[in-house]
Amino acid sequence: MKFLGKLFIALLVVIFALLLAVYILLQTRWGAAQVSRWVNEKSDYHFSFAQMDHRWASPTHITLTNVTFGRKGQPATLVAQNIDIGLSSRQFSQPMHVDKILLHNGTLNISPDAAPLPFQADRLQLSDMALNSPNTEWDLRAQRVNGGVMPWRPKQGKVLGEKANIQFSAGSMTLNGVPAANVLLQGEINNEQVTLATIGADMARGSLTGNARRLADGSWQIGSLRLNDIRLQTEKSITDFLAPLTTVPSLSISNLEVTDARLEGKDWAITDLDLSLRNLTLAKGSWQSDDGRLSMNASDVIIGALHLNDPIVNIDFNPQTATLRQFTSRWERGMVRASGEWQRREKKLALDELVFAGLEYTLPANWKALWMEPLPEWLNSVSIKKLSANRNLVIDIDPAFPFQLTALDGTANNIEVVRNHQWGIWSGNVTLNAAAATFNRVDLRRPSISLNATENQITIAEWSAFTGEGMLEATGAISQAAQRNTAINLRGRSVPVNVLQQWGWPAVPLEGKGNLQLSVTGSLAAQTPLKPTVNGTLQATSGDGKQVQQTMQHGEVPGA
Repeated sequence: MKFLGKLFIALLVVIFALLLAVYILLQTRWGAAQVSRWVNEKSDYHFSFAQMDHRWASPTHITLTNVTFGRKGQPATLVAQNIDIGLSSRQFSQPMHVDKILLHNGTLNISPDAAPLPFQADRLQLSDMALNSPNTEWDLRAQRVNGGVMPWRPKQGKVLGEKANIQFSAGSMTLNGVPAANVLLQGEINNEQVTLATIGADMARGSLTGNARRLADGSWQIGSLRLNDIRLQTEKSITDFLAPLTTVPSLSISNLEVTDARLEGKDWAITDLDLSLRNLTLAKGSWQSDDGRLSMNASDVIIGALHLNDPIVNIDFNPQTATLRQFTSRWERGMVRASGEWQRREKKLALDELVFAGLEYTLPANWKALWMEPLPEWLNSVSIKKLSANRNLVIDIDPAFPFQLTALDGTANNIEVVRNHQWGIWSGNVTLNAAAATFNRVDLRRPSISLNATENQITIAEWSAFTGEGMLEATGAISQAAQRNTAINLRGRSVPVNVLQQWGWPAVPLEGKGNLQLSVTGSLAAQTPLKPTVNGTLQATSGDGKQVQQTMQHGEVPGA
C-alpha cells in the first residue's frame, strides 16, 4: 500500500510538472507558435497569437496578444492586439463558454461570410476596436468602438449572436455611405429583429437622436427621430437619395423632426428645411396612415428646373385621402397657393383652390411635348374647383411661334386638366384676359378668351383683342376626340388687312386697314402636322372698298 501511495503521489507530481511546463511554455512565443500551428493544421481556420499572459494576482484572467482568427482563404474575422478572457467555474462543464471576453485595439468583421468564433461569453466587451460589415445591407465601417454584448453567443453569419443586449459607442462611423461621429447605440437583438432604444450621432455637421426597430422581414419602425442642423451633400439624384425609403418592405414613422437642415445633391437642393412628420407608413410605393400629419417649410427647394422660395406645406393623412391643408410658395418672382386633397383609390388630385399671382414665367422649350406625354400611372386625374390668376407674365420663346402674355388675369371653375393620365381641358369653364400680348410678333391689346369644356368638345364662346385701331373677335370649337377636329370663325374690323400673315395665312393683295372674315377647320391631333389639315376661306375688304376672297386647301392657298 505504501508503494501504491508513493506511486500515486509520484504520478501527481509528474502531471503537475507537465501542466506547469505547458503553462510556462504557453507564455512563451515558442509555445504560442506551436499552439497556433496545431490549430491551423487540425481545422479549417487560421489562428495565431504572439503570447499568452497569466498572472496569479488575477488567476481567472488570461490575456492573448496579437491575435488573428478567421476562415482559411478569407479575410480575418478578428484581429486584436489584446484579448482578455475571464474564466469561471463554468469551464469545467462548458470549456468554450467563458465569463467575459475583452477585445482591445483591433478589427472585428461581422459579414455573413465571417468565420464563427469558437467561444461564447456572458459578456463580450470591445475597447478601441474597428467594426466592418461588408457585403451586407448595412455597409458599416466604424472606428474607435467601445461597448459590449450580453450574452454573446456567435453563430455563422451572426457574429453578435441571435439574442443579446447591445451597447456601443464609436468615434466615427460610415453607414451606407453616410458618415457620422460620436455614435451611441443601445438596444437588443432578438433573432432577426433589432431594437435600437437609443440612437445618437453627430452627422453632416449636425446631430441625430432617436429610437427605431428593424423587424424580421426587413421593415423599419421609427418611434422617434430628430435631425438638427444637418448639412448633407451627396452626389446622388433626388430619386437615388430617396430610394432607400422605397426599397425596404415598409417604413413606419411615428415621429420625425427635422430642424434647420440643408441638403444638396445632383440637380437638387433644399435649404433651411424644417419638417415634422407623424404617424405615416411607406410601403410598396404607397402610404398608409390613420391620423398622419406632415408640416414642412424651407427657404429654397430646387429640383431640376423647379425653384420654390419659402414653400410651406401642411398635409393631413387618413386611410384613403391626403388632405393638402396648405401649400404656399414664392415661385418665378410671384406666388402660388393651393389646397385640396389626394384621393388614393381614384389616383386623383382634387384641388379646391389654385392661385397664381405675379409670376414671370418662361415656358420650357419642350412644353408642347410634355403636354402630349402621358402622365405616370399613379396620376390619373387632376381637377380644380376654383383657379385664379392675377398679374402674371407668361412667355414662350419658341422661334417658330413665340408669344407673350402681359398682366394675365383669369378665373376657372370646376375644370379637369388631367384625365386618364393626359393633359387637357376636359370639363369646366375658363376666362382669361391680359393687358397686352404678342403672338408671333403681332401685338395685341386687352386680349380675352372664354372657354367651356364638356366631354365632347371645348367651345370658344368668346375671343377678342385690339390690334392697331381695330378689333379682332372669334368663336370656335375643338373636339375632345383623338382627331381634335377644330373650327374657328374670326372677324376683324378696322385691322391691318395682313394681320393674319404672321399666323400662317398668306398675304392678301391689299394694303392698309380693313375688315376680315375668316372661317377655317383643321385637326390638332397629337403627332400630326397642323398645316396639311387646315381648310378655310378668308374674305378681306380694304378701307377703299376693294375685296379679296381666298380659299385654303390642305394648308395652301392657290396662287397666293
